[in-house]
Amino acid sequence: RHPELKVAYMYSQRFMEDMVRAIEHGAMSEFTQYYRSVDVLLMDDIQFLAKGSKSQEEFFHVFNRLQEDGRQIVLTCDRYPKEIQGLEERLESRFVWGMTAAVEPPELETRVAILLKKAEREAVYIPSDAAFFIAERVRSNVRELEGALRRVIANARFAGRPISIDQVKSALRDLIAIQARQVGIDNIQKTVADYYKLRMSDLLSKKRNRSLARPRQVAMALSKELTNHSLPEIGDAFGGRDHTTVLHACRKVEELREMNPEIKDDYRNLRRILTS
Repeated sequence: RHPELKVAYMYSQRFMEDMVRAIEHGAMSEFTQYYRSVDVLLMDDIQFLAKGSKSQEEFFHVFNRLQEDGRQIVLTCDRYPKEIQGLEERLESRFVWGMTAAVEPPELETRVAILLKKAEREAVYIPSDAAFFIAERVRSNVRELEGALRRVIANARFAGRPISIDQVKSALRDLIAIQARQVGIDNIQKTVADYYKLRMSDLLSKKRNRSLARPRQVAMALSKELTNHSLPEIGDAFGGRDHTTVLHACRKVEELREMNPEIKDDYRNLRRILTS
């Protein structure tokens, strides 16, 4: 819609590599001119900037210039800005200036639709039951979903077999084995209920008294951290609650872990039990 705009999209590592090359070749003025002149800056995995103080300093000036000029900046990260170890406070404060939105893994139906569309582009037929089988086991992100599909297609072509559930199990047997060892929401719920000496039916009920609400929030936060399920999927597992309830629970537990030593110890103990 706006072909005249100058758009830069990259990983944060690319920004750091460009800066290193500019320093080596005495071209810092060209480097700063380029990055401070774009109309839209899209940068992925911004957390890696925390590895270098010089990179942070230069990005600080880039951010300020673009913001002052009314340009658009879109950053992605695998955690909240205040959770990035080594990130300068001045950058942390700027990263929360704008709108912060959690990007959740796609839900099951969306994952299936992505697989079917990708297979269609590869001119490969994948039965819907095989697509559902893959989507139910790869929940983390679209990259891993696409990677799993590529493995399935390559295996099918190499073996000269049509894609089926049995063929998918063979192609992804190592991934399926890892998934089988991962913590599940039901295991988290049972562990939390036992830890706080509650009945599972109460943990999943609509009751809101603090003796139930706090353990339920802890269980939701652990489910978000230790599984690849999306917020809607976690909410559904906790008595059909809305995804905003899960998001509130995660933020509340994060806040309490910083303020309440008892909650901090409970969370650490439960996490140790679940991951040991």
